[in-house]
Amino acid sequence: MNSAKECIESGKAVLGIEFGSTRIKGVLIDENFNPIASGDHEWENRLENGVWTYSLDDIWSGLQDTYSNLRKDVKERYDIELTDLAAIGFSGMMHGYMPFDKAGNLLVPFRTWRNTITGPAAKELTEVLGFNIPQRWSIAHLYQAILNGEDHVKDIDFFTTLAGYIHWQMTGQKVMGVGEASGMFPIDSSTCDYNSAMLDKFAALDNVKKYSWDIRQILPKVLVAGQSAGTLTEEGAKKLDVSGNLKAGVPIAPPEGDAGTGMVATNSVAVRTGNVSAGTSVFAMVVLEEDLKKVHEELDLVTTPAGPAVAMVHCNNCTSDLNAWVGLFKEFSDMFGMNLNMNNIYSTLYNNALKGEKDCGGLLAFNTLSGEPVIGTDEGRPMFARKPDAKMNLANFMRTHLYASLATLKIGCDILFKEEKVGVDTIYGHGGLFKTKGVGQSVLAAAMNAPVAVMETAGEGGPWGMALLAAYMINKAEGETLDKYLSDKVFHGEKGTVMQPDPEDVAGFDKYIETYVKAIDAQKDICKAIEI
Repeated sequence: MNSAKECIESGKAVLGIEFGSTRIKGVLIDENFNPIASGDHEWENRLENGVWTYSLDDIWSGLQDTYSNLRKDVKERYDIELTDLAAIGFSGMMHGYMPFDKAGNLLVPFRTWRNTITGPAAKELTEVLGFNIPQRWSIAHLYQAILNGEDHVKDIDFFTTLAGYIHWQMTGQKVMGVGEASGMFPIDSSTCDYNSAMLDKFAALDNVKKYSWDIRQILPKVLVAGQSAGTLTEEGAKKLDVSGNLKAGVPIAPPEGDAGTGMVATNSVAVRTGNVSAGTSVFAMVVLEEDLKKVHEELDLVTTPAGPAVAMVHCNNCTSDLNAWVGLFKEFSDMFGMNLNMNNIYSTLYNNALKGEKDCGGLLAFNTLSGEPVIGTDEGRPMFARKPDAKMNLANFMRTHLYASLATLKIGCDILFKEEKVGVDTIYGHGGLFKTKGVGQSVLAAAMNAPVAVMETAGEGGPWGMALLAAYMINKAEGETLDKYLSDKVFHGEKGTVMQPDPEDVAGFDKYIETYVKAIDAQKDICKAIEI
């Protein structure tokens, strides 16, 4: 307690703030990388005019409330005021589209990663560039706006992501960490910058040439982990801390995406390591030894925050539908006056799921609240079905929904591991799905058919990972790489609790996926039948 208080009072604490899909969270760490205070703010995207978005008011009120709650936590724990920091880092959900004019005005409401409205643009760019461009990528959003003939495109002076926007407002710098930038436009890992040849191909498109702006000028400048990305301005300090107590001049790390901070938080930035982040969305990332043999629409190529290439399987849906079902059981228990704790409900239901049949016994579920490009759907309708003679019990039911939360991820990862023969030594799991010990971990091991580790620190998540990147920026030794810094100084060789895949679980999940794939057309039909 005393050492943490001294760390804060002396201005040596480091802050990481991450904008997640349902929560903005700030984590303050000491010189030994331990979390010593935190603050958060819950928020939710909204569907407006067919677009998933958060308003600028949502963004700023959420950030300020997060920091205010962090200040309160510091005050309650240590009876001191937070006034100075050694470094700060901002991260957020990757991708999306925030275009600005020369005056700094947002030209259209923020279009988040969750949107599946850029199909024609993504398809054409994938063909032109010879590189998979997913629908949620920023360049797909820009090109779709061009194809749509949207009036705002002619006025674009700069476009960025949510993390890039916050960083710009805090520092005045239009920059971005390479991992986050790799979700805007393809990166050349040999230069740790946008792929020059692909920029030329994009600029040469007839639909692009009619605009006066240059794609190279409107993208953020790319930086790698450890580089300086500016300092907190007086204006930025006031925007972050409305109490006015926070000093300006704090060094700020390159802004990153939640994929990159997840890699850092699980010590999986080295070759042959991988991680799965499972929350509102789910994505798997594996650091590659060599290039993939061919282009796959199900696989994204992004980078670590240090620049090496990463194969990514990103799925828009994971635990939201599962949480809704658990909420139904909570409502049921409340009707009978049980007043059960939600954590106990999750734990009991999840553990019971392990008693279910390996292939779920003829039950099937789609967890799609929104579209899922991996299976070719632009919209989502959660769906549950079963065979007439299925063994409809609670264990099979919950196992089905756990499988559904990872089903599309498995489809993508089967391409990565079975077709591309990508090697991985261990997958590190983090996120809400892994809070109940051993359950999400065993289901993921079955889906991946690979060892899955969960570290004690995994619950700290993205904001902690962003704080580690900020600490690396100010503390790294000359020539010290990010993977070396993390392994030697932060994790000290810790491997976490490792679970090997159970062959029967693997076979059961494979059988479940066979039925799931056959039912994708039914998912598409239900989307047409039940209109929003």
